[in-house]
Amino acid sequence: MYKYDDFDHAFVRDRNIEFADQVARRLSGDITEDQFKPLRLMNGLYLQLHAYMLRIAVPYGVLSSKQMRKFAHIARTYDRDFGHFTTRQNLQFNWVKLAETPKILEELAEVEMHALQTSGNCIRNTTTDQFAGAARDEHSDPRPWAELIRQWSSNHPEFTFLPRKFKIAITGARKDRAAIRVHDIGLHAKPEGFDVYVGGGMGRTPSLGHCIRTGLPGEQLLSYLEACLRVYNRYGRRDNIYKARIKILVAALGPDEYKRQVEEEWARMDQAKVDAPVAEIDRLKSFFPDPEFKAAAFDRVAFERAQTADAAFARWVKNNTNPHKRDDHASVTISLKPVGLPPGDASSAQMDVMADVADAFGYSELRVSHEQNIILPHVHKGDLYELYRQLDAVNLSTANVGKITDMIVCPGLDYCSLANARSIPLAQDISQRFEDAKLSDKIGDLQIKISGCINACGHHHVGHIGILGVDKQGIEFYQILLGGRADEKAALGVITGKGLPAEAVPAAIERVVRLYLDLRTSDDERFIDTLERVGRETFAGALHEPA
Repeated sequence: MYKYDDFDHAFVRDRNIEFADQVARRLSGDITEDQFKPLRLMNGLYLQLHAYMLRIAVPYGVLSSKQMRKFAHIARTYDRDFGHFTTRQNLQFNWVKLAETPKILEELAEVEMHALQTSGNCIRNTTTDQFAGAARDEHSDPRPWAELIRQWSSNHPEFTFLPRKFKIAITGARKDRAAIRVHDIGLHAKPEGFDVYVGGGMGRTPSLGHCIRTGLPGEQLLSYLEACLRVYNRYGRRDNIYKARIKILVAALGPDEYKRQVEEEWARMDQAKVDAPVAEIDRLKSFFPDPEFKAAAFDRVAFERAQTADAAFARWVKNNTNPHKRDDHASVTISLKPVGLPPGDASSAQMDVMADVADAFGYSELRVSHEQNIILPHVHKGDLYELYRQLDAVNLSTANVGKITDMIVCPGLDYCSLANARSIPLAQDISQRFEDAKLSDKIGDLQIKISGCINACGHHHVGHIGILGVDKQGIEFYQILLGGRADEKAALGVITGKGLPAEAVPAAIERVVRLYLDLRTSDDERFIDTLERVGRETFAGALHEPA
């Protein structure tokens, strides 16, 4: 895990002092809210429907147990005893008081955390595979590269005021768990170098990124990214917020012309002044060693016996663990999607328990996934049962990872001033309809993603079933999209039929699911595979037929 050096500490301290003065001037009335807005956004502070919201940066989703305990303390002391984990692998506190935000930032700095570049028209938090450094299918650990990008992009003088916010994702595994094709820039680290995708995104005009470079050597990564950003910063639209993202520029120029301009810009750059020396890349890699893995022998017989004796534990192992590069370890996903509760939320008590189990069983490390769950990347299989028991005691043992109730959901109209419709109550209704464990397991891998507005913070465009909340003359309606996916076979969902009122959506989803169960050719055929085989039109009628 990366640790701050003297520069990092000084940089964050100075920014916090500066922001504390800005807050004081706002509270005294020396500056207006309009004057304060750009200042607070540069420090991760939003004004939502009911209160200020502070978004904390969690670089590439990696957390220590000490940092998680700090989150718990902040939730108890300054918020309403909970926090919300987001699709950018960050954390949001939704009920902070303006006067207390400088103190919150001061406390975050004590554990090497901040809120910089979590908002505004800059390069946001680089996201990556939640199993990075642990997954069995990994070609290359993306974390050192994500850290390199973080250091390069932090307060970059040329890219502080881009035409619009900018998001980068990176994966190093065969399976894309970072949704790289729906980012402004997506990077796939392979043994032969990086594949570079540009122009992906969701929102009002969703698009998949175009591959403009393959086999890019890691030593040239920063200069190539800088060339991509320079072309965007130079020609990206600033006259229309709806046409300001890089995907609009790539579409307007065409991927080939955009690539030509990037390559031309790259060729005339003094690349050596931008790219990190090999020694620096090696230094960053040294911050991400494997932990000192537990040497105890794995008692497979006892492990199997525990699963036989406790069916709930067996289901949790099946659904919530991922293959580790070591046979005696597993990566564990702690679901923040218990039936009937807001997806992605965790109480302060739950955060403390997650920190405790990370210390006891997970080498003191946690991850935030873009699916809004928490991961222990390295757990000895001999510790899984005790880990499960401790999580179960605080309602953190929901065994639904990858299943229909493991939804990505934005805060929606309950919190967000941009939203048109509520997302959380709808997600709760759907999860309650599918809470039966046997039914959920029978359905298998089915990803539902819900957004409360066209900005697509809930990633509805790439849900196997996507749900978009819209406002029709003051009434909340929901459009249903089918066929999206964010993996290595990325595809955008298509709106299917007319919008439905909130009360009709859960039943419509159930009809689609029941039809899938009738149509699939085997228990192993996933919903997305069945849909792609038979076509969306086959499911369209099920959405709108009478209940």
